[in-house]
Amino acid sequence: MQNEKFLELREKYDSFVYHGFSLEEAGDEIRISFDFEIKGLTGFHPETRIKTDNLIVVNGFDSPAGKNLVFSLGMVELVSYWKAACCKNVIIECGCLSDEQVSFWKKLYFNGLSEFFYRNGIETDMDSFMNITSSGEKYEAAEINLMGKNIIPVGGGKDSAVTAELMSDRRLDNFFFTVNDQKARTETVKAAGYNETGIIRTYRTISPELLELNKLGFLNGHTPFSAIVAFLSAYCAYLIGANYIVLSNESSANDANLIGAEVNHQYSKSFEFESDFVYYLDKYVVRGIGYFSLLRAFNELQIAKEFAAFPKYFKEFRSCNRGSKTNVWCGECAKCLFVYSILSPFIKPETLEEIFGKNMLDDETLKADFDGLTGISPVKPFECVGTADEVCFALSKTIEKYKKAGRPLPALLDYFDKSGKKPERNVLKEFNSENNIPVEFAGKISEMYKYVSSDN
Repeated sequence: MQNEKFLELREKYDSFVYHGFSLEEAGDEIRISFDFEIKGLTGFHPETRIKTDNLIVVNGFDSPAGKNLVFSLGMVELVSYWKAACCKNVIIECGCLSDEQVSFWKKLYFNGLSEFFYRNGIETDMDSFMNITSSGEKYEAAEINLMGKNIIPVGGGKDSAVTAELMSDRRLDNFFFTVNDQKARTETVKAAGYNETGIIRTYRTISPELLELNKLGFLNGHTPFSAIVAFLSAYCAYLIGANYIVLSNESSANDANLIGAEVNHQYSKSFEFESDFVYYLDKYVVRGIGYFSLLRAFNELQIAKEFAAFPKYFKEFRSCNRGSKTNVWCGECAKCLFVYSILSPFIKPETLEEIFGKNMLDDETLKADFDGLTGISPVKPFECVGTADEVCFALSKTIEKYKKAGRPLPALLDYFDKSGKKPERNVLKEFNSENNIPVEFAGKISEMYKYVSSDN
């Protein structure tokens, strides 16, 4: 039925148009607005604001290079609106794209929407799901002023806290980057020893027309948000002349959510997207801005072990999407259960219970999510979570801790223990050599690996 809806909508509304964008400086912020339209249905005008009162801008906000970056940001923003009707044709009126550029965008859209297609029962392929035509200004890649700065995107979770610690020796050159304010993000930066003037704050508003279409039953679902972070942080890096955008994406982000299928909730956090983005940015937009994940060599369990060594973040970090608006761990979702599980070998149960409000491994109502996280079920929860191997290894170590202390196993740990499921390898000894980490950061990575791979 859902695939019939997909076919019906794209037949009725066959064209999506990217008319253009506006870019202006207003007081202490830069304002960006996009002009999208589903022909015969409605227009959309999402907005993004960037606060600049704490920034020294060294490259013109509306120069040809700046406009190229904003045009590109619009290219990734548009897919959130396109997906409402999945129009056959995407018409770009405000920029001219080469065949290679079109291939980049189609690959990002198709793979970044893999969860959307799967959960909506949509049957399509990369060749036929969309046709892109373009006209208008032809942008060229530009050289820009670089000032030796670093931008660290912060989501408020354990990963960006670890990156902040690894980057602490470059303190005077670091800026943090956030999309929409959340308390955990600011508190993470402050816990790392910085003040709020070191945060580049951006605000992204969804067009109300899309929310109305969602209410009316048009197609809806997950889009590649981290690709928006990529292009928006690149524009901010351009403004201040930052040499590097330093991400906190782990090797586990490459892992699919569905066994035997290319469905990855985290595609735009994957190494594949990272590498494609670096190539595209350098060849078609601006040269000289490095974009890489400092944690790509590590998996979620290794990052959890490193994070556990910094208790100053325990009260501040948050990764729960459900509880993000109220800055709490909801204690009822797969993401909360995953973070609790992955930290359980390294942090005392009493401390974890204080952080999450309960012992999540004793909550049998979470069994379905638990099965997905451990690989007992073939579908991994559609959240930013690690692999089943990492979770199984973590739980096995936690069981050892409980038994050694003579403590009864919480319900889910007992269930896992009796399932007979065992970790296939010691994931703390792994090192992912498929990464884009610059040589100048290799020393920090070696130090972290030595610690997380140790038997301590």
